[in-house]
Amino acid sequence: MSELRFLVLEDHGFQRAVAVKALHKIGHHQVLEASDGHEALLQLRAHGAVDIALCDIRMMGMDGLMFLRKACEARLVHAVVIVSELAPDLRRVVERILALQHFQLLGSIEKPLQTQVLEKILSRYQVCQDQYRGRPAGNAFAPSEQDVRQGLRRREFCAYFQPKLSLDSGECVGAEVLVRWVKRDGSVLSPAEFLPVIERCGLFEALFVDLLDQGLSLQRMIQDYGRSLRLAFNLEASQLEDDHLVDLIRQALQHHELPASGLMLELTEGALVRAPAASLENMVRLRMMGCGLSIDDFGVGYSSLERLCQMPFNEIKLDAGFIRNMMQQPRYRIVIRSMLKLARELEMTVVAEGIETEVQLNCLKQMGCDVGQGYYYARPMSGVDLMTWLFGRNVKAWCLA
Repeated sequence: MSELRFLVLEDHGFQRAVAVKALHKIGHHQVLEASDGHEALLQLRAHGAVDIALCDIRMMGMDGLMFLRKACEARLVHAVVIVSELAPDLRRVVERILALQHFQLLGSIEKPLQTQVLEKILSRYQVCQDQYRGRPAGNAFAPSEQDVRQGLRRREFCAYFQPKLSLDSGECVGAEVLVRWVKRDGSVLSPAEFLPVIERCGLFEALFVDLLDQGLSLQRMIQDYGRSLRLAFNLEASQLEDDHLVDLIRQALQHHELPASGLMLELTEGALVRAPAASLENMVRLRMMGCGLSIDDFGVGYSSLERLCQMPFNEIKLDAGFIRNMMQQPRYRIVIRSMLKLARELEMTVVAEGIETEVQLNCLKQMGCDVGQGYYYARPMSGVDLMTWLFGRNVKAWCLA
C-alpha cells in the first residue's frame, strides 16, 4: 500500500512543527506544510492532492473554513483532522460543514497536539480505507436499468432483517426489512449502489412487492414457530401516493394469513415533503387496517414537529446521528430526553436507531427509550440467519427444508 500523504495547515510555527514531528514519529513522512489557506492551496496545486489534512480553523488571511471549501471544490483533500481551539458549539457546526462538503472527518484534537491521540484518530482512516479496498470486485460495477430489471426477474433482491429489541426486557420485538442485491456470482450490493437506478426507473413498487412477500413469508414461519415479530418496511413518496398501495398490502396479508398489526410502515423524509391528499388518505387507510406508521429519521430533514400534528403516526424513529453524538455532546442528550417526553405525551413508541455501544444503550434505557436497533445488537441478516439468531442453530435445517 502506498504511503499516505498529509498536509499540516497551522499558522503558529511551533504548533506546526509539533504536528509534523508527531506525524514523522508515527511513521508518516510525506508531509506538506502551510501557514495559511492560500499557501496550502499553492502547495497542493504544485505537489498534488493529499489523503489527510491536519487543519487549524482560526487563522489570519484565508482561514481553515475557506481553505477546506476550496480544497473540496478542487478535490485536493480526502479526510480532515481538526486541530483547533474552538468552543463545543462552534466545533459541532464546523463538523456539520465538513459533512455537507463530504469530507471524511476523522476527529478533532485540541492544542497542544499529542502524538498518541493523533495516532488513534489516524487509525480510523486506515480502517476505512482497508474496508473499501477489501470490497469484493463484483461490487465495483454500476448497475444499469437492464441489470436491475433482470435482477428483479431473477428475484436476486433479498430481504435482510435488522432486529429491534425492547430496551427494558431485551426481547426481540421486531425487525426492519432492508434489501441487498445478491448476484449469481455471489457478490452482494448495498442499497446505495442500486436504489438510485430503482428510483430513476420507477421500480420501487416492484421491489416493495418482492420484499413484502419475502418478509411476510418469514413472519408466517416465525409465527408457526410460536413467536410474533413485527416487521417494518420503508415506503417512498411515490408508493404512498399510489391508489393501489393499501389493496396490495391487504392482499399480501390475506395471502399469508397474517394480521395487519404485524406491519409497521416507516415513512422516509421524501414521503413527507408534500404529503398530498392521496398520501394522507393512504396513511389513514393503513392505520384503519391496523398497520403502524413510523416517522423515520425523526429530528432531521422534513421530519418536523408539524408532521406529528398533521399525520397519524404512532411511532417515532430517532435518527442515528442523535445516538452517535449523545455521549460526546450534552445537547444531543437533552434533545433526546425532550423527544422521549414528547412521545410519551403523544402516546407514541420511540425507536432509537444506530445503537453501537453498551454506554449508549444504558443511557437510552435510563432516559426511558422503548425500543432500539443497531450493530450493538445485530447487523442486518438474511431470513435464515434471523431464524437462527432467534431460535438457535437447530432451526436452520427446518428453515431450509
